[in-house]
Amino acid sequence: MINRAQKWFKEKGWRPFPFQEEAWESYLKGFHGLVNAPTGSGKTYSLAVPILLEYMKNHPDKRPGKPGLQAIWITPIRALAKEIQISVKRACDAFGVDWQVAIRTGDTPAGERARQKRSTPEFLITTPESLHLLIAQKGYENVFRDLKAVVADEWHELVGSKRGVQVELALSRFKTLCPQLKIWGISATIGNMDEALHVLLGRDYRSEKVKVIKADIDKKIEILSILPDTMEKFPWGGHLGIILLEKVLPILYKSKTTLIFTNTRSQAEIWYQRILQVAPDLAGVIAMHHGSITKELRDWVENALHDERLKAVVCTSSLDLGVDFRPVETIIQIGGPKGVSRFIQRAGRSGHQPGAKSKIYFVPTQALELVEAAALRHAIEINELEERIPFIRSFDVLIQYLVTLAVSGGFDPAVIFPEILSTFCYESMSEEEWHWVLNFITTGGSTLNAYDEFKKVEVENGIFKVTSRRTALRHRLSIGTIVSDSMMEIKYLSGGRIGAIEEWFVASMNIGDTFWFAGRSLELVKIQGMTALVRRSEKKKGKFPSWQGGRLDLSSKLSAMLRMKLSEAASGNSKDVELQCIIPLLEKQQEVSMVPGTDEFLIESIFTNEGHHLFFYPFEGRHVHEGIAYLLAHRLSQIRPFSFSIAMNDYGFELLSDLEIPIEEALGMDLFGMNDLFYDIQASVNTNEMARRRFRDIASISGLVFQGYPGKNISNKHLQSSSGLFYDVYREYEPNSLLIKEAFEEVMDFQLQETRMRNALERINNQKLILKFPEKPTPFSFPILVERIRERYTSEALKDRIKRMTLRLERD
Repeated sequence: MINRAQKWFKEKGWRPFPFQEEAWESYLKGFHGLVNAPTGSGKTYSLAVPILLEYMKNHPDKRPGKPGLQAIWITPIRALAKEIQISVKRACDAFGVDWQVAIRTGDTPAGERARQKRSTPEFLITTPESLHLLIAQKGYENVFRDLKAVVADEWHELVGSKRGVQVELALSRFKTLCPQLKIWGISATIGNMDEALHVLLGRDYRSEKVKVIKADIDKKIEILSILPDTMEKFPWGGHLGIILLEKVLPILYKSKTTLIFTNTRSQAEIWYQRILQVAPDLAGVIAMHHGSITKELRDWVENALHDERLKAVVCTSSLDLGVDFRPVETIIQIGGPKGVSRFIQRAGRSGHQPGAKSKIYFVPTQALELVEAAALRHAIEINELEERIPFIRSFDVLIQYLVTLAVSGGFDPAVIFPEILSTFCYESMSEEEWHWVLNFITTGGSTLNAYDEFKKVEVENGIFKVTSRRTALRHRLSIGTIVSDSMMEIKYLSGGRIGAIEEWFVASMNIGDTFWFAGRSLELVKIQGMTALVRRSEKKKGKFPSWQGGRLDLSSKLSAMLRMKLSEAASGNSKDVELQCIIPLLEKQQEVSMVPGTDEFLIESIFTNEGHHLFFYPFEGRHVHEGIAYLLAHRLSQIRPFSFSIAMNDYGFELLSDLEIPIEEALGMDLFGMNDLFYDIQASVNTNEMARRRFRDIASISGLVFQGYPGKNISNKHLQSSSGLFYDVYREYEPNSLLIKEAFEEVMDFQLQETRMRNALERINNQKLILKFPEKPTPFSFPILVERIRERYTSEALKDRIKRMTLRLERD
């Protein structure tokens, strides 16, 4: 059978990679597994081809009639679905397999969904949420009974999220329904491959019929940093970036097609508008792509890229993954990507064909990000990739899944419990916890059993089912684990939807205010419920929207590389052009304080008219710095009572007090010690308030709060109030609720990153602590100072304030 695939590749002028042929053979021999290969290496055909070959082998006579659903291809983002569909259809046509290759995502029109229900496609491309919606249908067992294969594409994107847990649960059900099922994952970049395989396959990962296939492809990536002509000695977040636009424009004009990656949607809006202001001749051939603009506009951008009608697209992670835009020649990354894997993924969008070299231009938004560029290059050279931490014991997702099964026609706990225990996420769940969950969905649990609204599931002859049509409808509308702040629709007064913006941003504006969205200057006319009505404006100035939680955190792998490169630069042994560029900054830092080596930890103590500042430089990312900052503030307050202001960036953090802080005394009392660390963390941060914020998402996923019907979303204020009320009730009357425990565990694991915090403190304890007393803020401390004052000023006022501060520092 493999000869058929090899012949087709030859006819197309292609040559199969060894990893593709190994995947074909392994699949046809009945293996499960994971394919690990770089972007643009033909990963899709590594598994789509053997799925078709096996069908041809089992159906040599090509009998007429529909064989039912044969394969499901799960993709993490909707933008991938179209390209996968094109590739699979191409293979079907080549092999003469008359399959319907369909897409089922949140963007699929109702008419198409109805057609799929009447006539099940043989190959279905879908998302985790849409897959669970299919399971919520009556008689779903009949839809999936002929299923032979499930492929989880871009598995590294799913494995560290609750969407990955959704996939685990769906697979646990399919294994029972379809004994002949083969499960495979595809991942371009991942560090903890064995654990990712365990998450995908559950307990079956120990089977002899399991294989990890790694592509032996040396993907070349060239990093070209855009360097400023002069280097400021006192940098701050955002002081570069747009200033370097004049150096970016020649790259755009020279290239046939360019993707400009930003880390946030707000940054994409700003760059798109600034490019058009400086180069108005690009109007019509430059576009923007991010998740908050309408599907129609996103589709137009993707099609225009395919047809080579666009010269450049400013985008976010919405175009990170494997959509095969062959015309793209050039990639530009704005700001540090904060992770090695993310950077490789984006670089791979150029040279996206097998064997081609990827080239990426790096545009720093502040001077110290140039150290990130050098660190990224080294990490790629030694293949140092991040690990994705999988979720465990996510009871909110389990509750949602059980209600999904109950909506579809019911489930027998004796059948479902062993399936759930076979997953990675729930393999440690006890029978007592299982019965708590069953009690929660049938009675509302011991806390809510007086309210009929929470008695969603009834038990009939041992089968747990939902009989209320209202409950079933509300549940289907709530399926999913992506929870964000309430979104307000942005529509023209004359009709036509533009996209969606978080409610808090619209609430910050007055009627008549101007803002930029989807590349357009818009005037807010009026607000109707959860819809903001706007009209076009001719004004050139206006706010740019921002989205909560959009800031990326520095990964642990990149943190280690960054510290190493900084030490190299300080010793004068670096050949990286980026580090040579920031020599004036490092020389100034060495002059007024020091640049720490890999075995040194720097603390700066500075007095200003604001008070006593302590600056610490772990270079571990914002979240870890937040946790350590609160921990040290707590421990210092044990010496004598203090009130602190805290500020941080990816490189360090600040403690500011109006009183002199006894830092030397504290260092002598084991300030960074590991003893009683857990209890000190609990005492140092308001974990109760952090857990309350986490609980809002958990309450939504588990169905405690309903986010509203389509077009009638419930306001963010109401959702917060509702989830906060549930949180308080549980804390008082049922503190051992599994959902409350989950909220606190997520705070420790994902917000404070307790494990990484411990590792950082252990490293600091093994380093030489160096305390310096500069007279003024240093090049390292200055950007942290700016982070603290940023919220007090408008963007223009902030620039003026910083200009005065830097002039004074340079004069002194």
